[in-house]
Amino acid sequence: MNAKQSAGANGGARDSAPGRANNGGYGTALGGSLMGGADADGQNGGQPVSKKEIAVLRELAKQYAQIAALPVMEKTRRRMIENNGLTPGRPPVVLFELPWHELNADGKLTLVCEHPFAREMEQRFRRTLFQWEYFPGDLLVENAFLIPRAYMSTGNGMSVVEQQRVTDENNNIYSHGYIDQLETEADLEKFQMPDVTAYPERDRANVALAEEILDGILRVGLRGHDIYHAPWDQIARYRSVTAILFDLYDRPEHLHAIMELYTRAAISEFEQMERLGLLEYRNPYLHCTPALTDDLPAKDHVAGEAPRFADVWFRSMAQMFAEVSPAMHEEFDLLYGKRLADRCALTYYGCCEPLQTKIPILKKTFPNLRKIGVTPWADEERSAELIGRDFVYARKPNPANVAVAADADVIRAETAKTAEICLKYGCPYELVLKDISTVSYRLENLVIWERTVRETLDRFYA
Repeated sequence: MNAKQSAGANGGARDSAPGRANNGGYGTALGGSLMGGADADGQNGGQPVSKKEIAVLRELAKQYAQIAALPVMEKTRRRMIENNGLTPGRPPVVLFELPWHELNADGKLTLVCEHPFAREMEQRFRRTLFQWEYFPGDLLVENAFLIPRAYMSTGNGMSVVEQQRVTDENNNIYSHGYIDQLETEADLEKFQMPDVTAYPERDRANVALAEEILDGILRVGLRGHDIYHAPWDQIARYRSVTAILFDLYDRPEHLHAIMELYTRAAISEFEQMERLGLLEYRNPYLHCTPALTDDLPAKDHVAGEAPRFADVWFRSMAQMFAEVSPAMHEEFDLLYGKRLADRCALTYYGCCEPLQTKIPILKKTFPNLRKIGVTPWADEERSAELIGRDFVYARKPNPANVAVAADADVIRAETAKTAEICLKYGCPYELVLKDISTVSYRLENLVIWERTVRETLDRFYA
């Protein structure tokens, strides 16, 4: 699924998640949402943040800080850490990839700031405050304003050529018809090795401007980036899913050549990010999943030094391989991803592809496997039986249950089934509602979902 703009306590809104950069790369094109925020003089295009904008931001920041200071935040933090540490208990419940354009109740999401830096800061505050008010789940709000470290990647030389069909001009989820850019052997010459540049001067300017705006209301700091590696999501955009599925049988050597070039480029980009100090282990979320754990960083990490591969999560998936055989999945994805995963501390694999027939291969391929995605289309019981107490059962409830009208009975039954299965097999688990393309402009759908899930879990946990 395409990444949407998502609100979180860290990282703010992003037009594209790492691994889905619009420049044809596999890493983040803009290195964080505030990359273009401030010039070295704390301005943007010569225009300072206005006094009116500062007043708006300080008021929002005060409300944000009040939420972040609530005792429940430490409880939420510990719940996430214990769950990722394989201690079964009440599962974290989080909501991501929301259709924000459909949710603007009473104008609470309407932005008034015009300065780009201020506007993005305002959006982060407003979305977090809004989610906390209407459908918080286990939203973790950190008591700081954290800015992603700025960097730019030249990408892997590929571009996406597509046709689009849009049904809602305000929605960034729509239909794509991709035109094959890697049809021939000669097309492989389009691949290039990336060049990554960090911008510490932009980081300093962003921090200085944020500190001036917030005036001590929130601590301001920098955060690095996750390793998010979803090669087949991106290669499908270069070629189309249909072309790839035919070539799995007709031209497997061609797909291997593509995957080899893509993997080399991805490894090069992440290696450069490591050298430049752009990686991170402290982010509370890793592409729509709680990421906090006592197992990061590695025991030999030196405090104050930049994170290494050995200190961070590896996040991967192959969504378009939902129906390919376990052997093909291993051959064309897992063995390539292993080259990166083996260098990292922990691995989380899976997104929207059912994995119940492939969990044994995942266990064999990734010695550091910690979390396995359980899609709405997975065999829940078989997945739980294979996952057991050894991994986190990363359950993704069906977003169709909030797409038109939210039926509390349906949501209650779905939640209870997951809880009963995970308790039966002793699985530590989480509930992550994501890929929410629409709620039909009905905010109440998310309110009902969050309330029903919370009340249902209350039946199972004191």
